Amino acid sequence: MTSGCKQETNQKERTNPGISHPTQTHEAEEAEKAARPKDSINNKNAVAFLTKYGKENREKIVLIKTRLGNIKVKLFEDTPLHRASFIFLTKMGYFDTTCFYRVVPDFIIQGGESERLDTQKYKARYERYKIPPEFRKNRRHDYGAIALARDWVNNPNKYSTAFEFYIVQNRKGAHHLDDEHTVFGQVISGFETIDKIVQLEAGSDEWPLDDVFMKVEVIE
Repeated sequence: MTSGCKQETNQKERTNPGISHPTQTHEAEEAEKAARPKDSINNKNAVAFLTKYGKENREKIVLIKTRLGNIKVKLFEDTPLHRASFIFLTKMGYFDTTCFYRVVPDFIIQGGESERLDTQKYKARYERYKIPPEFRKNRRHDYGAIALARDWVNNPNKYSTAFEFYIVQNRKGAHHLDDEHTVFGQVISGFETIDKIVQLEAGSDEWPLDDVFMKVEVIE
């Protein structure tokens, strides 16, 4: 039986828009250290790894499948590290272990996290690597923009967390987040799915009561 996306009963406060949602996973980290591939991505080599990976993997269209419908996203070539990272984690199967875990009507839906052990093992394997910001004046938090979450504490350079993303659901955008989070893509179809997800009943921590798992595929 597939375990739920949320396994803990305690409420988690996420007061900042788009903030990353770290989970305590010491056991998962220890379990992965010995098996971690030497040529894989980590915090020390992230920029070099993603630069090379991006040149070898040029895809820029992904499909996010959910029980409420699909969302098609175009990733931007002028945010190459973020594009390469999303393609990499998609091909590695990371997002397929996660769900949409935060819904805020007239603001965002946020995904790429779960409290399942397999999700945390992925993060430990890749050392929860961060990505330097790629702010672009022409890439703003418009309706349907996709951006990466980040820590808002002890992160003066505004590095993105690679694993958690959000999609702007407000039709007027969320421009107070411009130059705070890197926008690296745009929804091109499936806006009705975004609206269905954001309207789900959620707890006080904004986590939907009924899980919305995702399966993400690179399509071109």
